Amino acid sequence: MPRQIPYIIANEGCERFSFYGMRNILTPFLLSTLLLFIPVADRTAEAKHVFHTFVIGVYFFPLLGGWIADRFWGKYKTVFWFSLIYVAGHACLAIFEHNLEGFYLGLALIAFGSGGIKPLVVAFVGDQFDQTNKNRAKVVFDAFYWIINFGSFFASLLMPVFLRDYGPAVAFGIPGILMAIATLVFWAGRKKYVHVPPAAPNPDSFSSVARTALLARVDGQSRPGLLVAGAGALAAVVSLCMTPSWGFVIAACTALVLLLAFGGIGISMQLERARGKHTDEAVEGVRAVLRILIVFAMITPFWSLFDQKASTWIVQANSMDSPLLSILGWEFKLLPAQMQAVNPILVMLLIPFNNFALFPLMRMVGITPTPLRRMGLGIAFSASAWVVIGMIQLWMDGGDHVSILWQLLPYALLTLGEVLVSATGLEFAYSQAPASMKGIILSFWYLAVTVGNLWVLIVNAGVKNDMVSDWIASSGLSAIAFQMFFFAIFAAVVAALFALYALRYKMVDNYRKTT
Repeated sequence: MPRQIPYIIANEGCERFSFYGMRNILTPFLLSTLLLFIPVADRTAEAKHVFHTFVIGVYFFPLLGGWIADRFWGKYKTVFWFSLIYVAGHACLAIFEHNLEGFYLGLALIAFGSGGIKPLVVAFVGDQFDQTNKNRAKVVFDAFYWIINFGSFFASLLMPVFLRDYGPAVAFGIPGILMAIATLVFWAGRKKYVHVPPAAPNPDSFSSVARTALLARVDGQSRPGLLVAGAGALAAVVSLCMTPSWGFVIAACTALVLLLAFGGIGISMQLERARGKHTDEAVEGVRAVLRILIVFAMITPFWSLFDQKASTWIVQANSMDSPLLSILGWEFKLLPAQMQAVNPILVMLLIPFNNFALFPLMRMVGITPTPLRRMGLGIAFSASAWVVIGMIQLWMDGGDHVSILWQLLPYALLTLGEVLVSATGLEFAYSQAPASMKGIILSFWYLAVTVGNLWVLIVNAGVKNDMVSDWIASSGLSAIAFQMFFFAIFAAVVAALFALYALRYKMVDNYRKTT
């Protein structure tokens, strides 16, 4: 095992504590303190909007971080400098606890800093391995994901208590201290890391091959791919023009999705035209990236469901009863935000259970647990979690008092889905990406989270439409129950499509060769 791995793992544990520490108390803080000037009827919707807008930012900025690392600074320097911005963001949250502009500045800095480093730490882990020890990479990726949830568990358990008992300055200040420690630990291992330098300008880069494919002329043939890409660009402009009615975040993210979707289709339609001007290896590399992006696109509904455990599920928990619990003589009541601690503790249990029990059992009966099979099954489990949470909401809408402990079942199902999708996705994204594109392709993996949260904003905005709200009312469902079942059906349909695509996907091996 590479001796530098402990520095990266320790850094990730502290960083994840800092991130989830502030993230998991963000919705309760918005509802109880920062957004009190908003009418009660509108406060929940605004808190969800702020939360998911923040998450969109966190998972959009990996595009910037990946590009800077791959082309200019390299992964280590990019992670270090963006971490300092991250620390400054935490400081703003602690200082500007009652100042709307200052607090939102802190959220923006955290989104920028956290997003900038997010794809690079994972890729940096992969850089520490080559063909001689790549068999240990899966163990480290699992340990990496385990430590993320170790930090998340204690943050989810403790920060709601600190927010309640000591106020937001302390509750947001502690995660800032942990992020400063994370940066220091990462810096301490600087002389031990394998530093893969930024890629030199490459005439056969993804963008160069894509541009050649779209613009190349062939005698007697039109350029249908260019027309498709152009249609996507026009649709993106139309989306941006809708900013006054949709809001900037929804309009801009929708424009980005349209550009990527139509551009990718257009490139694939004319990709063979790039042969000759570019190497066969480069052309096939672009084809591989496009295939990976299809997988990422079908992961987005999972993130729509997963990230709402920190918004929609907390809102539901606020209306549930919390019974008095006793452990070893210590009596307490769970706070709504503390229910999120169930997720990381189950992850820490399920990862070793899957590796040492479930997956070996599957192999014994002749079923190979390939990454795509695991991810497809994970999406299906997340859909089932939302069916259960929707049934709980119907129970509550009927006027019954419901214990907060009923959320344990949907948390368990969602967590099983997370382990199968997210932990597997980190390994899949690195192994499938061409060598010159690892930082960027991991950025696209995180962009899938942005798109997933975009679906949430679109659905929330749609529910506010008078025609839609009247239709929901006529169905006999409350708005929140309708959204829960909508997202469950959304994920179930995509899980079926994912299973069909997985049958056609051919895995490749893009780990670094021995030096």
